[in-house]
Amino acid sequence: MDHRATEIIKQGDNLFSNRGSLISLWQAIGENFYPIRADFTTNIIPGADLTEHLSTSFPVLAHRDMTNALSTMLRQRGTLWFGIRTGRDDLDEGRALEWLEWATKLQFRAMYDRAAQFVRATKEGDGDFAAFGQTPLYVDTNRAGDTLLFRNYHLRDVAWAENAEGVIDTVHRKWKPTARDLVFDFGDKVHASVKKAAEGDDKFHKFPVRHAMVPTERVGDVPAAEREFPFRSYFIDVENQHVMEDAPSRLLKYVIPRWQTVSGSPYAYSPAAIAALPDARLIQAMTYSLLDAIEKAVQPPTIGQAHMIKSDIELWAGGHTWVDAEYDERLGEALRPVELDFRGIPLGVQGARDAQEMIKEAFFLNKLSLPPADREMTAFETGQRIQEYIRQALPLFEPMEAEYNGQLNEMIFDTLMLGNAFSGNPLPPELSGETIDFKFTSPLQQNEERKDAQIYVETKQLLAEAAELNPGLGDMLKGRDALRDALKGVGALEKWLNDDGEMDEMAARRDEAAQAAQLADTIERGSQVAEQVGNADAALGLQGEA
Repeated sequence: MDHRATEIIKQGDNLFSNRGSLISLWQAIGENFYPIRADFTTNIIPGADLTEHLSTSFPVLAHRDMTNALSTMLRQRGTLWFGIRTGRDDLDEGRALEWLEWATKLQFRAMYDRAAQFVRATKEGDGDFAAFGQTPLYVDTNRAGDTLLFRNYHLRDVAWAENAEGVIDTVHRKWKPTARDLVFDFGDKVHASVKKAAEGDDKFHKFPVRHAMVPTERVGDVPAAEREFPFRSYFIDVENQHVMEDAPSRLLKYVIPRWQTVSGSPYAYSPAAIAALPDARLIQAMTYSLLDAIEKAVQPPTIGQAHMIKSDIELWAGGHTWVDAEYDERLGEALRPVELDFRGIPLGVQGARDAQEMIKEAFFLNKLSLPPADREMTAFETGQRIQEYIRQALPLFEPMEAEYNGQLNEMIFDTLMLGNAFSGNPLPPELSGETIDFKFTSPLQQNEERKDAQIYVETKQLLAEAAELNPGLGDMLKGRDALRDALKGVGALEKWLNDDGEMDEMAARRDEAAQAAQLADTIERGSQVAEQVGNADAALGLQGEA
């Protein structure tokens, strides 16, 4: 038994037990909004009817639409939706910016390499993020080391802790691979019992394994040469209390975006699911009652005289029910429908609609699309409606960009940098040691950034009108700065644009060419005048001789 394994397993057990009460909440949220993920306290059997407990799919559809909106708004496919920057205006230009734009395209290609499975992992992560407010993602290279590899893990199997600064620095993950898989992944480092099982008839026996990423500074028995690494990675066979891997790491490798955090807890919540959960439960009960009432209205229950019905009651089309021939109809109908009061159905339908609207509100679905216009609008009115839409939707997605896309892209960049992915184009000296930041592009921010281009066009029109009154007013605009900002607003790359020094050189060459052309024109005009004067003198001489 390894004391390192015992200590790390004990730490992980403590983390998992501390968040035990959250499991019940996540199970309830999953059952109402995300049935395919509702296996926190139960096991999902393949082929099981995961929605048999639901009367309406509206809460599930609301979660689905919110999940799809995350990728549509934050990671629009086919669009270079992020840009690597330093956040310093004096560095995000010229040669340095050209390198950053090149690195952005390389990282984009690496992420969307089919073998990296980025789309799969983030799609699964979006579903967890929308429902539970957080999602554990794992970023590393594949076994061959020639591409990135992304994974999304079940919240049930991952626990974590924050440091004093509120940053996640400790992650424990449960894993149950087979004996054969463990031998394939770790070779001779596995415990003897695992190797024996893999070589015998128990090769598919599953062993509980714990992967732990912990800060190096909290580990005591680390070699001095490895203390420069911020993290330590452990793979531990829990059943045999055996450490299969103990390795230093420069990166945490786990990225855990969190939506709405609360003080005192490292775990977050989905404000959408928390707000909608009461209405989701309500709408299920209301829908069940409405369906029952509608079924009774269409096929009402019946009441009959005892001992007078001689056959089974057949209420379907073409059915026939036998009544005793000696029964006297004057005593009342032998079989008749029960009279029910259905006046409450419209109220129930309205209540269900109100619950649907509340769920839409909770999942921000009323803010994800531009409301339809009730009349024909002018271009100005349409523009104002779009701006109002941006003002409502942008505050929702901006925090997600920083917490979700920001963390994920930083981890990807660091992973690529450690893997020498950028070695083909060395980092410019001016960027050495600088902190890398990310600028994100979304449909909302595109509209926001394109405002610079629109403002430039409107400014130019105003200056043209003002110049008609006073030509000197046209000099008010700093043309280069205004045009450069407008071009960046429409997405122009830095390598497409000349810097101020190159523009000054081209302007100087144009001035020289203009001066040379003017001098040549002056000389040509002088020669023409001289020729004309000579012709005039010759003409005067001829007249004098005559």
